[in-house]
Amino acid sequence: MTESIHLRPLTGKNMLVTGVANEQSIAWGCAKAFHDMGARVAITYRNERDLAAVTPLAEQIDALCLPLDVTVDGQMQSVFAELGRHFGTLHSVVHSIAFAPKSDLHVPLSECSRAGFLKAMDCSCFSFIEMAHLAAPLMTEGGTLFTMSYHGAQRVVEHYNVMGPVKAALEASVRYLAHELGRQGIRVHAISPGPIRTRAASGIADFDELINAASQRAPAGTIAGIEDVGYATAMLAVDGARLLTGTTIHVDGGAHIMN
Repeated sequence: MTESIHLRPLTGKNMLVTGVANEQSIAWGCAKAFHDMGARVAITYRNERDLAAVTPLAEQIDALCLPLDVTVDGQMQSVFAELGRHFGTLHSVVHSIAFAPKSDLHVPLSECSRAGFLKAMDCSCFSFIEMAHLAAPLMTEGGTLFTMSYHGAQRVVEHYNVMGPVKAALEASVRYLAHELGRQGIRVHAISPGPIRTRAASGIADFDELINAASQRAPAGTIAGIEDVGYATAMLAVDGARLLTGTTIHVDGGAHIMN
């Protein structure tokens, strides 16, 4: 038993991973890594359009699969109520959800509409705060909350536009939630991958140029894939990482340290 726990250090843990869209999703990389390290996993998908791609992934890791559109009132509450019935105790949550209307994402920040800014902030930032609020009562043994950020939260990245300040707000929320929840044994992290070719990233203009530039700049000579992000996230969920909290972890081959 001791050897099994050592090889699969998340054995006995219950994890929620939100925002799985297909096998290229960062969320899927996290769900797969949690499962490989011994955890029981629940995943969420946004809508019926995604369900066909997500169902075989859920079956692959024997995951509970639930719908979650953060713009639908009451749906997040339903997800956590079901997690309480299914798992009882929750140990980790991955928030991998972001959205901005294309008409606002594809223009300079100074031209973003008020409605578009509020939509981006609601879907990409406030949903994590709400998720933390609902997850905390289920984390009776402590746990870890994760959200996905990007280097554009800290430095100007061409074409990232409105998502820059939105992700900056998300990273600030990580720090405040870490402060508020720390005495409950709940730690909070932002994971900041380099550019990864996901469906969400396809909405960013000139994304291929962004990937090429990051690859050339990274000290490691390459940038991360979803598996790299998944395992880095999963390692922060182990009990041995219990005193790490409130951080932004860059999983980008070191590209963020370069000019």
